[in-house]
Amino acid sequence: MAILIVAVLVSYVGMVYGPIAAFLAEYFPSRIRYTSVSVPYHIGNGWGGGAVPLITTAVWTATQSLGLTLAYSIAVPAEALLLSLRLMPETRHMKIWGA
Repeated sequence: MAILIVAVLVSYVGMVYGPIAAFLAEYFPSRIRYTSVSVPYHIGNGWGGGAVPLITTAVWTATQSLGLTLAYSIAVPAEALLLSLRLMPETRHMKIWGA
């Protein structure tokens, strides 16, 4: 059962990280694309993702509540989704080789 759960979770990771490079690259002109995507992406993954074990362990130790422990891991991506829907521009007619 544990192997099945890990396989499902890995498939979710693949569904997210597969298209994310193309998705993020659309928002920046080609001359600054890799720096504009790479630096914030790696800082976000390092600090944001790196903080998850620390924060969830601290919350679990303080409250012994699974719901509150998972709240950070659910609330931060949900907030990022809402902000991206509100703030990220439509890029359908944008030329990728433009300045």
